[in-house]
Amino acid sequence: MMNLAERHQFILSRLQRDQYINVVDLCKELKVSSVTIRKDLKLLEDKSLLFRTHGGATVNNPYTVDRPVNEKEKLQSTEKHKIGIAAAGMLNDNDSIVIASGTTVLYFAKNIAPAANLTVVTSALNVAFELMREPSIEVIQLGGLLRKSSSSVMGAYAEQVLQDFYFNKLFLGVDGIDLDFGLTTTNAMEAHLNRKMIAASQRTIVLADSTKFGKRGFGKICGLEEIDHIITDKGISEQIVKHLEGLGVTVTIV
Repeated sequence: MMNLAERHQFILSRLQRDQYINVVDLCKELKVSSVTIRKDLKLLEDKSLLFRTHGGATVNNPYTVDRPVNEKEKLQSTEKHKIGIAAAGMLNDNDSIVIASGTTVLYFAKNIAPAANLTVVTSALNVAFELMREPSIEVIQLGGLLRKSSSSVMGAYAEQVLQDFYFNKLFLGVDGIDLDFGLTTTNAMEAHLNRKMIAASQRTIVLADSTKFGKRGFGKICGLEEIDHIITDKGISEQIVKHLEGLGVTVTIV
């Protein structure tokens, strides 16, 4: 059996490889109790070597903060562009889709083929502006309370309008994807609108770069079992991919 120092080295090495570790898995691999593992994780967190989460730990701070859309657009721009291209490739002629807010879905909108014959409903003003120049794309902009930091609308009026539609696909951006807690955003009202979008859609496709995994925002959107597909970049760990696929979620890595 490993001593304290050996366990800590094992935990940190596994974190470096997988980005996220689970208490249950560590108990099995190290043959110790969950109480011991939780004490180990707390000691390592006190040394600022990891961040504890519900049921495990991560190398990244799991708590997201709200940032202006023009600032977020510059982060992981190469990865977001590739994700946007892959998402655009999932569209079919005559699709009726809903696009939520976020910088990754904006990259998706920028990569939609000009000849695409689509009906698009969106809460994002920047997405609507991007698509309004295409004559073959009918754009319906939701109304409501303007959230300036995300260049999007939210609230009861936007949710009410969604009741009149049903979509082939929802393309959803998020601020955090936690294996235990699910999908989150930094704003509770936006999270509620996102849930309404999921209920109105046949398929939910999440567009998220790999830095979003292991993080949580203030408002929960839904559990991982409620989505169908995630498009992300190669920074995602193999462990997270296996967990998602075990829940029936298709994972596309670009």
